Amino acid sequence: MQVGVIKPLYPFEKRVAILPNDVISSYNHLVIERGFGSLLGIDDSDYAKRGCEILTRDQIFAECEAIFCLKLLQPSDYDKLRTNQLVVGWTHPTGSGTEFFNNIAIPLGLLIVDLDNINPSLYYRDKKIPIPWIPRDFIRGNSVMAGVCATLHALISYGYYPNSYTNVAILAPGNVSQGAYQLISKFNCNIRLFYRKTMDQFYDTIVDYDIIINGIEVDQPDLHIINKEQLKKLKKGTLIIDAAADAGNAIEGTHYTNIGDPIYEEDGIAFYEVNNAPTILYRESSKIISESLSKWVFSHDFIDFYQLI
Repeated sequence: MQVGVIKPLYPFEKRVAILPNDVISSYNHLVIERGFGSLLGIDDSDYAKRGCEILTRDQIFAECEAIFCLKLLQPSDYDKLRTNQLVVGWTHPTGSGTEFFNNIAIPLGLLIVDLDNINPSLYYRDKKIPIPWIPRDFIRGNSVMAGVCATLHALISYGYYPNSYTNVAILAPGNVSQGAYQLISKFNCNIRLFYRKTMDQFYDTIVDYDIIINGIEVDQPDLHIINKEQLKKLKKGTLIIDAAADAGNAIEGTHYTNIGDPIYEEDGIAFYEVNNAPTILYRESSKIISESLSKWVFSHDFIDFYQLI
């Protein structure tokens, strides 16, 4: 199958999803967009040497059965899509990609693959189908990087240098929280980790924290980790870093921000809600995701996605 690999047009996104050295012989014929690796100094000829075809973005949409785009397709690409095409990437059909899924994908009969690290799934109309050949936690390194980058970026953007008087709460034991801990522990601050069974202790002491880092993604609008009433208890100047980037769900009432304007303040509380934080360290992040995507996604026959429905 012809698989077109295009540059993400998502705001401030710089990661390169597949590097030339990770292109391997497989069932798929990779068609790479011109200039795909230019941000990393990679020439089109480097992909051509690995057997890839190089075409323009418009040609890829017109000729390829499958489209791989790391982040959400943007409106400028919508009219290029064709009925029954396969779209693969971090598509978030139940999160930030809900509008695209409902208004574009369903009417066109698109097959949408969401490469979620925990539940990689195929979405087709009203169906959600697990992808059996992609294991849970297949791209763990990117999740850890999300915690590192979100925490680093939030601190710099807020002008905050934690010290021995800074009280920090980190929510959840997963990969994102691990990355956040790796970064914040470099500072001489007081850190407490809270898990689902100990969240009551967090709520009892919520007023004590200067920084709260969330690593829990709930993807459901009525299962908030922190609700509006609990937000009212926070002291002025508290910085909330939603490293899981689950705006409006994990923390009630929040909305997404972006790398260019990452923090907003409301009622004296600062919120960081960037959903592509790993692109801040895009050189390292590109290596991590390219290796994982090569092994678990690009090495597999994309025709099998169609077989799932």
